[in-house]
Amino acid sequence: MSDLQEYFGESQQMIRATVRKFIEREVAPFIDQWEEAEEFPLEIYRKAGALGILGVGYPEEFGGTGGDLFDKVAASEEIMRAGSGGFAAGLGSLDIGLPPVVKWGSQDLKERIVPPVLAGEKVMALAITEPSGGSDVANLKTRAVRDGEYFKVNGSKTFITSGVRADFCTVAVRTGAEGYGGISLLLVEKGTPGFSVGRKLKKGCWWASDTAELFFDDCMVPAANLIGAENQGFYAIMSNFQSERLQLAIMANMTSELALGASLDYVREREAFGRPIGRFQVIKHKLADMATQLEASRAFTYRQAARMNAGQTVIKEISMAKNFSTDVSDKITYEAVQIFGGYGLMRESLVERLYRDNRILSIGGGTREIMNEIISKQMGL
Repeated sequence: MSDLQEYFGESQQMIRATVRKFIEREVAPFIDQWEEAEEFPLEIYRKAGALGILGVGYPEEFGGTGGDLFDKVAASEEIMRAGSGGFAAGLGSLDIGLPPVVKWGSQDLKERIVPPVLAGEKVMALAITEPSGGSDVANLKTRAVRDGEYFKVNGSKTFITSGVRADFCTVAVRTGAEGYGGISLLLVEKGTPGFSVGRKLKKGCWWASDTAELFFDDCMVPAANLIGAENQGFYAIMSNFQSERLQLAIMANMTSELALGASLDYVREREAFGRPIGRFQVIKHKLADMATQLEASRAFTYRQAARMNAGQTVIKEISMAKNFSTDVSDKITYEAVQIFGGYGLMRESLVERLYRDNRILSIGGGTREIMNEIISKQMGL
């Protein structure tokens, strides 16, 4: 990893040490088993919560540890050292489901929901994507109609990370007219009448995280569970997307770092034609290109994180960072498998997992094509 220490001080290094030790002790020895089982134990949430890992970046009044955005970056990078995007996504699903509650929820909702999630006692998910469309958030179909002190919700969601095990879901619903102006966010709790979870979806990536379908059939959600103002949910979703896209860029860069590191180790050990393959110019130049691309991607991502940390709006730039970092991870994971040859396609190989886990990164949180739409609009096109 490059220094770039202007972004990371003593507090971030302490967080890194804590999270890295946690991953080495509690996760890495078991991650292959959890990948095959397509889930990891719920106890891991509680252990991470007890160490303050889940609370990094969240208000201390609700059980968080405070800190700035680079505290979160440091923790996220170390969680990815487990070598499993699915584990990182599953453990980190609170980071897309909880922020709207923290930012726009009522005081009662915050006090009731946030502490147990940060303690790892409850699991949080975000439910936006629907079977009829993913990236077209403004046209979501799940409808919530006010009925006295409740909202009656009907519809469905799909591709929901941690959806099977989630105790709380931040759900995007239509409470008003068509378009982005009629969307709200509701906090839906496990066990609510009319709310059910479908099958655990089988995926080609992120095996260690559960991914679910959610169904709402006259689901009665208390009006007190409205997050923010009615019909103002689209703004909250878009604001939340900026943080999610930063997280995905960080995941992409760490995927690249792990794939590059594995490749460097392999070329020093693997021999062909009487010498280590790392001595062949074609391999050396391939690795040089991989390292150069990663350095550029990480520097650009950190720069946008710094601007976000300073309160600046980086809608265009964070979309660029997501696209650039996932383009780089596409190339680096592809080349890593190529360097490993047949071994790179074996399930016991780290680069095999990185290669398949990587594929979701340019799709989740808004596809590459949607990112380009956002970028072009910000350019006035």
